Amino acid sequence: MTALSIGNDIRLNSTEELEATLRHIGATRYHSLHPFHKLLHGGKLNKGQVQAWALNRYYYQSTIPLKDAVVISRFRDRATRLEWRHRIEDHDGDVGSEGGIERWIKLTEGLGLDTAYVESTEGILPATRFAVEAYVHFCREKSPLEAIASSLTELFAPSIHEERISGMLEHYDFVNPDIMSYFKRRLTQAPRDANFALDYVKKHARTAEERAAVCNALIFKTNVLWVQLDALYHAYVDGHIPPGAFVPKVS
Repeated sequence: MTALSIGNDIRLNSTEELEATLRHIGATRYHSLHPFHKLLHGGKLNKGQVQAWALNRYYYQSTIPLKDAVVISRFRDRATRLEWRHRIEDHDGDVGSEGGIERWIKLTEGLGLDTAYVESTEGILPATRFAVEAYVHFCREKSPLEAIASSLTELFAPSIHEERISGMLEHYDFVNPDIMSYFKRRLTQAPRDANFALDYVKKHARTAEERAAVCNALIFKTNVLWVQLDALYHAYVDGHIPPGAFVPKVS
C-alpha cells in the first residue's frame, strides 16, 4: 500500500478479502494512531491546545451534514436516500431535539471558547479547511459507491470515542461528562452507520476494480482525518501557528 492507494499487490477477489483489507486500513491508518491523539487522550496537552483541537474539529463536524446532503444527491433510489437522511438529523438535530453540532458547541463552550468565534470558523487552520472541503469534493466527484465507502472510518470510531471519553475525563480538570456528550451519543450512532456502509459496499462492489476503489476511498478518508492532526501538531505542539489562526490564551 502507498499513501494514496492499496497498490497492485492486494487480493480483492471476494467480499471477505474486501472486508479484511478495509479493516487492515483502519488498523494501520485510522487517526487514533496519530501522535496528537496520543497527547490529547493521555492528558499531555494544555487547555489552549485542547481548545485548538475542538475549534478545528468543529469545522469538520459542522460540514458533515453538507457532505451527507451531497451523498444523498448522488442516489436515485429512495431507499438509500431514506437510510442516509438520518445522518443529517444526527448532526443537525430536529425541531425540539439536539443534534451533534449542538453537542459539539457544548464542548467548545465548556472549554471556554466563544460560540460566535467557533461558528465563524475564522480561526481554524488553513489545512483543516482544505482537508474538510476536499472530503466534500470527493463525495461530489467520485462514484456514489466511493462516496459511501469514504464514510467507513465510522467502523473504527467507537474505540476512539471510548478512549477519548475516559482519557479526557481522567486527565483534564476542565473537562466534565456533560461537555463530552457528543462522543457518548456517537458510541451508538457510529456502529449503525458503519454497518450500513459496510453492507452496502460489500453488496455493490462486484469486481476487483470496484473493491479496490472502495479501499482507496477509505484510504483517502483516513488521510483527511490524519492531515488535520498533522496541522494541529505543527501549529500547537511544535509552535508554528499560521498567521490569523487561533492563538490560545492559556499555555
